[in-house]
Amino acid sequence: MNAHQYVDRRDTRAVTETFCGDPIVSFLYARVREDSGWMFRALTSARLTGLLGTWQFDIRPASPARMRQRLARQLGIAFTECAEPPETLDTARKVFERRIRYWECRPMEPDPAAILSPADARLLVGSFQQTSHLFLKDKFFEHEEMFGKKKPIWRRVFRGGDYAVLRLTPDKYHYNHMPVTGVVRDIYELDGAYQSCHPAVLVAQATPHSKNRRTVTVIDTDVPGGTQAGLVAMVEVVALMIGDIVQCYSRDRYDDPLPVRAGLGVERGCPKSVFRPGSSTVVLMFQPGRIRFCEDIVANLRRADAQSCFSAAWGIPLVETDVAVRSTIARAVQGGAR
Repeated sequence: MNAHQYVDRRDTRAVTETFCGDPIVSFLYARVREDSGWMFRALTSARLTGLLGTWQFDIRPASPARMRQRLARQLGIAFTECAEPPETLDTARKVFERRIRYWECRPMEPDPAAILSPADARLLVGSFQQTSHLFLKDKFFEHEEMFGKKKPIWRRVFRGGDYAVLRLTPDKYHYNHMPVTGVVRDIYELDGAYQSCHPAVLVAQATPHSKNRRTVTVIDTDVPGGTQAGLVAMVEVVALMIGDIVQCYSRDRYDDPLPVRAGLGVERGCPKSVFRPGSSTVVLMFQPGRIRFCEDIVANLRRADAQSCFSAAWGIPLVETDVAVRSTIARAVQGGAR
């Protein structure tokens, strides 16, 4: 595949991404998919993705210290951020599911109208509204299919709105945090495959995010003390070697986690869930006219000095921005349509 670059939000540099598992992805999505459909379906099934995850993440290395040194060197994992002593992270799974002192190293701004990134991730933003300069309909997922057939109400609510696609790479911190403050109105799971979130796969496959197994959470922010951004959908999408999405909302750091359920009041910036483990994606969807994305994120989409798999495939620039969890990615619009 061609080089894929993203923009580092901290210093605005275009950075070339080094992919984990490129040989596996190339094998699955070229030879296997073309030559044997049944084998491709088997390898992206829950059972096989679980076995791959166990092989990749659960075998304890002979020297955990050397493993951590290698991961720090190759992937840039900052073990100094960890909430627990690094020596307790003696398998790749424990590194992947590590907790960090987010209250210190991932600060959030106090403005209650600020909508936060739910993850350390590579971010793209778009719109389903044809009059919007962010119109990217059906590039990453099918809006109607994303919510499932049993929940037509949410397809109607978010039709014509804006969205953010956040791609978590295996080196990232894999706890998801609440992007907004409000009350959970609905949460449900949808079954599906375990396809990779690799950029080359997003280009080659037809909207894999709306075909993978996923958890949909709808949050009402138009409540007292809420973010006032309307209804917000947070869709957590599994991928290759992801075993599960564990809901573990906690108001005080990681202490006393609660299952996320309808009626639960939630606060932005708090941990919501954790992916176990692999690459994965979070999609946020907003009602029309209720939010405005940050200017630097929108400007980065069109960066002419960055090479992107997405722009190469679709003929228009689509460059991701690397964002930190709990950083501001959008704001609620005062007096927006309700």
